[in-house]
Formats: sequence, structure tokens, C-alpha cells
Amino acid sequence: MKIAVVGVGAMGSVYAARFAMAGHAVVAVDPWSEHVEAINAVGLRIEGPDGQRTVTGIAASEHADIVSGSELIIIATKASAVGAAAHAVRDFVGPDTSVITIQNGLGAGAGIAKHLPPEACLLGVADGFGASMKGSGHVHHAAMKLIRLGEMSGGLTPRLQAVEAIWQTAGFNAQAFAGIHQLIWEKLLCNVTLSAPCTVFDCTVGELLGDPKRWAAALDCTREAYACAQAEGIHFSFDDPISYVTKFAELVAGASPSMRLDHMAKRHSEIDFINGAIPPLGKKHSIPTPQNDKMSDAVRKLEANFSGAVK
Repeated sequence: MKIAVVGVGAMGSVYAARFAMAGHAVVAVDPWSEHVEAINAVGLRIEGPDGQRTVTGIAASEHADIVSGSELIIIATKASAVGAAAHAVRDFVGPDTSVITIQNGLGAGAGIAKHLPPEACLLGVADGFGASMKGSGHVHHAAMKLIRLGEMSGGLTPRLQAVEAIWQTAGFNAQAFAGIHQLIWEKLLCNVTLSAPCTVFDCTVGELLGDPKRWAAALDCTREAYACAQAEGIHFSFDDPISYVTKFAELVAGASPSMRLDHMAKRHSEIDFINGAIPPLGKKHSIPTPQNDKMSDAVRKLEANFSGAVK
């Protein structure tokens, strides 16, 4: 199968390498010219739980026309670039093409639906990966837990189950779900709790947990997001969001959220799709969201002097 990965940063590079190792014809699209050149010249070097190897045979380009003829297109850009990525590949999406977008936060589904036929679109949620770029053509990932897949409109379709099987044959722990929006929101609750607070307070998850005042502010973000989700009709797998996010935070206490890592590298983050996605929903449902407003504004101020594209 020809598989295209649009956005081969840390996560996209892991996807591309795994699918290529499984024998698929993989093409990659990314604006980082040095990265593209390295992949084409010497291959994609990947380090992780299975050791280290260099994967060759991936065709990379800065131009989207390389995805032509792909049966599966994976959009793995930052959330802010999803719409542009979908627009770039729209002329190459045929009646038998599936497009899956995998990002943090809210809005990725709406971003691709503006440009692509709804029947072609799938949503994904990546859990427990922790990948990072070490340099052009070189990616490291610490773990690889679960890829959750779902139809935008819900349900378990034959197309969704076929895509699930493709991911599984490439060594991913992938699972199709009938209600992907619930899973997106469950991850978002953890993200709003940890992402902006760790960035604003410049601390790890464990340090956030260990400071009662800062942790209380983080949990205010949780409560506001949970209230908005309930107003949106989201049904969660738990009744106590505070217990849920606290247990998650304890599991990743030594880590820093990707938003903080972006700021440490002076890159623009996905704030508008994580904590910044909550205030508009609060206004929609007349739910106060002062903590998410405050955290989002603080992150945006920190980013005001950043420049350059996110790698």
C-alpha cells in the first residue's frame, strides 16, 4: 500500500519509519528542507524501544504532489497546520483514499473537513509516545502505547477496521473506536491540566503536582474544560475528572508536556487548540473559563517574540 505522511516531525517520523519497515511504499511531506534531504540521502534514523536503525526507501519532498496515488494519508502536523495540510493534499484524495489526522487538542477534524470530503476523513489519538527530533533525519521515541482510530461521524465501519489492521501490521498497538470524540476529550482534559500550567510555571509535571497552589490552578483548568465537554454532550468513561487527571499526572511525573518543550526551544505551541480551545466553548455555553483564559494569555505572551516554523 502507498502511505503518505504529511508532517514528519517527531511523531510523523515514527509513523513513516514503522510503515516503511512493514513493507509499505511510504512518502513523506515536510517543509524542513534539511530533514527532507537527509531522509532521501541516507534514510530516517530512528531510536526507540526496539533499538536503533536507519530506515531507507522513504521518498520525502517539500511538495504535496508526492502523495498522489496514496491509499492512506496521515496528517501528523501540529494542529495549527492541519488546515493547510488538508488543502495541500485535497487534489490527490480519490474515492478510495482515507485521510487520518492525529493531533493534540480540539479542531483537527474541523480543519480537514473544510477541505476534504467528510467521507474520506478519520480521526486519531496517539497515547504514550513521547517522541522528539534529535536532528534532521533523526528521531527518538521513548515509548509507543496506543493509536486510537475513529470515524468523524462515529461508528465502526469496514473502512475504519481496515485502517486499524494496516496500523497493526506495522507494529502499532492500534484500536478502532466507535466514539473517538470521547477519547479526544479525555486526552484533552489531561492536556489542559498540564500543558499551559507547566509552560507558564516552567516546571515538570511532578513539580506542578508538588506545588499545592500551582496544582490548584491546573485543576481549575480541568474543571472548566470538563464543564464545557458536558455542555457539548460528551460522555466520559469516568465520573471524577480530578481523579482521572491526577492519576495521569502521577504516571508522567518526570516528563514535561510538549508545549513546555516547544517553549524551551522557542517554538510556537498548540495553545489555541488546547487551553485556548476552552474559552470559546465557555462563551458558547455561558460557562466561565477564567483559568484557561489566564493560562492561554500567559502562553501567548511568552510566544510573542518567537519566530520560525515548528519542526
